[in-house]
Amino acid sequence: MSFLSPGRLVLLLVVVGLLAAYVIVQRQRKPYALRFTNVELLATVAPRRASWRRHLAAAASLLALTLLVVAFARPVRVVQVPRETATVMLAVDVSRSMQSDDVEPTRLRAAQRSVEAFVDTLPRRFQLGLVLFSGSVEVAVPPTHDRALVRNAVGAIELQPSTAIGEAIFSSLKAIKSVRVPGGKPPPARIVLLSDGSTNAGRPNTDAVDAATRAGVAVSTIAFGTDEGTVVIDGAAEPVPVNRDALREIADGTGGHYSEAVTEAGLRETYEDIGTRLATRDAHRQITMWFVGAAILFAFVAAAGSLLWTSRLP
Repeated sequence: MSFLSPGRLVLLLVVVGLLAAYVIVQRQRKPYALRFTNVELLATVAPRRASWRRHLAAAASLLALTLLVVAFARPVRVVQVPRETATVMLAVDVSRSMQSDDVEPTRLRAAQRSVEAFVDTLPRRFQLGLVLFSGSVEVAVPPTHDRALVRNAVGAIELQPSTAIGEAIFSSLKAIKSVRVPGGKPPPARIVLLSDGSTNAGRPNTDAVDAATRAGVAVSTIAFGTDEGTVVIDGAAEPVPVNRDALREIADGTGGHYSEAVTEAGLRETYEDIGTRLATRDAHRQITMWFVGAAILFAFVAAAGSLLWTSRLP
């Protein structure tokens, strides 16, 4: 819970002051009571009651005041609401390391099937684009509502040498910038980047992170594969471990979400989780009336207790 006008909470000091004054007054009542030397007369004019009863009205009144001050500060809570629209760019690594079979049947085939499942679950109101990258980058599908274009492009992937993650982010940002919304500001955007390697071509990741940050576009990254992955190049097996640290730095640097997957099922779950995150946004809802209602309840308790045990209103 947070407050839209937190400065108003300073009024709680007044409530604390009233509580302190009440405690002081109650402590002074004992010396005054000793002036009644006739104990029987004291019992007649001030019959003994349970000690908590005479404090109930005061406690309820102070609680009511506290709740009213909190309400005056305009409390809010964060709730998840459906996102009206968004642009999502999928960036998929198509470098030769994706032919490794450490993920069955291969990294590439598992990624293709997982992306196709993600395409089907993403809300239709979102525009979706696809960037394929290796040593070079191709915007295979600009942002569109036509999911068939994305599915067809994913199914026709050809592997190429090298990996240019930074360039993939730059191309995704350019595609996002091309989205036109008549009479309104561009919708929020997100890049979802899947890779199994390290940047060894094009501009460095740090430059891409800076560009994404300036554009206000978060990059969620998925590190896909295991450290035992190998590919055969010129008849020799070469290791292709996943550079998790580089992908985590991209996500952290842009405010995105970092994930890891080592199986096709795990990758599908990761995409599903990202889809859920993209489909909703945080919204602030004022809960002032909750505190006002509670304050009224305690005010009634204070009034009822005071009338019942002192025959007067507090």
